Amino acid sequence: MESIDRDLRSVQEARDIARLGKIAANQLADYTEEQIDKILYNMVSVAKENAVFLAKMAVEETGFGKVEDKAYKNHMASVMLYDAIKDMKTIGVIREDVSQQVIDIAEPMGLLMGIVPSTNPTSTAIFKAIIAIKSRNGIVFSPHPAALKCTLKAVSLMQDAAVAAGAPANIISSISTPTMEATNELMKHKDIAMIIATGGPGMVKASYSAGKPALGVGAGNSPAYIERTANIQKAVSNIIASKTFDHGTICASEQSIIVEECNREAVIAELKKQGGYFMTAEETKKVCKLLFKTGHTMNAKFVGRTPQVIAEAAGISIPEGTKILIGEQQGVGEEYPLSYEKLTTVIAFYTVKDWHEACELSIQLLQNGIGHTMSLHTEDRDMVMKFAKKPAARILVNTGSAQGGTGASTGLIPSFTLGCGTWGGSSVSENVTPMHLINIKRIAYGLKDCSTLASADTSFSYPELNSHAVKAETGCCGNTPSFNGLKIDCTDHEKLLSLVNEILQALKGAK
Repeated sequence: MESIDRDLRSVQEARDIARLGKIAANQLADYTEEQIDKILYNMVSVAKENAVFLAKMAVEETGFGKVEDKAYKNHMASVMLYDAIKDMKTIGVIREDVSQQVIDIAEPMGLLMGIVPSTNPTSTAIFKAIIAIKSRNGIVFSPHPAALKCTLKAVSLMQDAAVAAGAPANIISSISTPTMEATNELMKHKDIAMIIATGGPGMVKASYSAGKPALGVGAGNSPAYIERTANIQKAVSNIIASKTFDHGTICASEQSIIVEECNREAVIAELKKQGGYFMTAEETKKVCKLLFKTGHTMNAKFVGRTPQVIAEAAGISIPEGTKILIGEQQGVGEEYPLSYEKLTTVIAFYTVKDWHEACELSIQLLQNGIGHTMSLHTEDRDMVMKFAKKPAARILVNTGSAQGGTGASTGLIPSFTLGCGTWGGSSVSENVTPMHLINIKRIAYGLKDCSTLASADTSFSYPELNSHAVKAETGCCGNTPSFNGLKIDCTDHEKLLSLVNEILQALKGAK
């Protein structure tokens, strides 16, 4: 009974926050650019002040990742994001084409729903709140139950900061009792205009099935190819820094390393030098058994954990100072669990003959995280363009995938919602920004006379139309009608009436 009551209360709460959020969103829609800028600045300032505090809360509650990296993710989601979007036009006239006389005007969508994962809870909440306000939308959140407290705190801080700077009450809110019933209620609620889904495949699929527009992102399975011209020391340094960032919880992080036969030994030596431990075949089996409960579904207990925690649980001994665990693989698929996504400090290692084989292997690996991200370490620009054909929305060059994909180490706009395009079943392939959260209406002036469009168009010339041209003759319709070859003068009403009667009698006789 208590469970039923809890579900009912959570559903009612979802309805209430949606109703209040819609009222607030309607009010925010009339705010000026100056008012929005003031609100954003205060939200970013509060997020910066609480970056470490929220990081500690997240690690303590979920057990995932490490404080310093989660603090930096909070920094990325606020300070770095603000620097990238502060001059972005999202209100009023955002573009005008004088020559074509077309004016683009931005309008808010209304009330958004943000789904928050347990791996990046506070940074995702901050990020989505900021891009929602930048585009003059309200937002209601559905937290992951395993990260409830830290998510609610992040949402509360953003709401209080926004209201203190002049935003309407209830412009940012969250379900406080997360249940599937409440989440489904929000997804399908009439006042929700758009769903921004960041989470597991099931949740993302549900968002697209809710009958609402959605920005959902899929799982990653990013391969990192160290091509023969690469600076091996730098490549290994970037890969380890990326894979260990927040203990591997970012979905863009590397899941496998691909090397060529010609640089294999040099890469292995450098990986060992920088803290990589190559597991034996037997050790790899033990770790795989630990990480994957059924098939390639990862055991949440070991998400975002150190190599030391994983090794101890698997019963294997690793050198002091080990940063990542590396398992050599000979194939891709169910028989090779490390060929799938592992949001922790474990990575697969492959050796290929040349770049042709690297291409084929990359495509195979990407099938299990299609459309997301892959990285390439090379000094050969032509090689970059060859790999640009791979089914990944982000092709990152000479950088770590985690930081590169989220925009921390590249020129991409900082984002914690990374689209996978139609490859991955997503409606967006870019890093989601405020521009994805506005409706754009267009004012278009007439440039041509509609009554002479065809005749004045010199490119409209089709000779076959001439054979169907009808010459005008005198008569009531410009043409002279006929019946059984008999031409009738439309001006002779008696003859016309006689013809009509003749036709009617003929039709009766046919019956």
